[in-house]
Amino acid sequence: MNLVRSELLKIRTTSTWWVFGLISLPLWAITLLLNWIQTSALASADFGEVPADQADKLHAVQTVESLAANIYTNGQFFGLLIVMLLGIIVVTSEFFHQTVTTTFLTAPHRTAVMLAKLVAAAGLAIVFWLITTALNLVFGGLILSSVDVGSQLSSGGVWRAVGLNGLAYLLWSMLGVAVGVLIRSQIGATVTSILLYLGGTIGAAFAISLLAMKFGDWINKLQLVVPSLASSLMVSGTEIPGDPPRWAGAAVLIGYTVVAGVIGVLTIRRRDIS
Repeated sequence: MNLVRSELLKIRTTSTWWVFGLISLPLWAITLLLNWIQTSALASADFGEVPADQADKLHAVQTVESLAANIYTNGQFFGLLIVMLLGIIVVTSEFFHQTVTTTFLTAPHRTAVMLAKLVAAAGLAIVFWLITTALNLVFGGLILSSVDVGSQLSSGGVWRAVGLNGLAYLLWSMLGVAVGVLIRSQIGATVTSILLYLGGTIGAAFAISLLAMKFGDWINKLQLVVPSLASSLMVSGTEIPGDPPRWAGAAVLIGYTVVAGVIGVLTIRRRDIS
């Protein structure tokens, strides 16, 4: 616990966490506006005749449970990026400020240090999730009422989506710590992660969509191999026909986190520190 408190103190005594907090607020607001427009369209628009293979999927997305889950988990895409970057900085700041040697001399058990960083990053991620969830519950309820959907806060599916969103925040912060161990350069790790997250997500979604049109809806199940797309699956308020189930997205993301964490622990134990 002393190591965890030490890591939390390092976070609190730097400006990093609140700088990222200030960055995440406008990103959250932009996504809320976009989700408001999308929710209004889905709740009231009549799309007329649609292909039979798309009708079930459209109906599932238009259900009130799905609409509410999407609103109450608003900001996930950029939120996960933010907590991953925070996890990276928890590790790389030690190398950037050249305090890592002192850390390991003070606490020579490197595995314990790594676990403390994981816990500290996870705790910070949960704080970010709680804040965004509180904002979503306030403004999301207003948005849903404005489109005559109702708050849907009595729906178990909605609360499962909110809880799984918290799990996604937790896991992505741990992935960030693992990346920070593997790429010690703060700038290198940050830039690489941003490019892979944004470019990988957009590129994979586009490629899967094209392949699905050519080879069939079964291609959509490949979403599971892309961590950010697996995260989005977790927060759907209902099962979407043709898409993998929510539990599968959670299982894959947990798998990525466990593998990355083990690699991170082994790396930090064997790597020379100067």
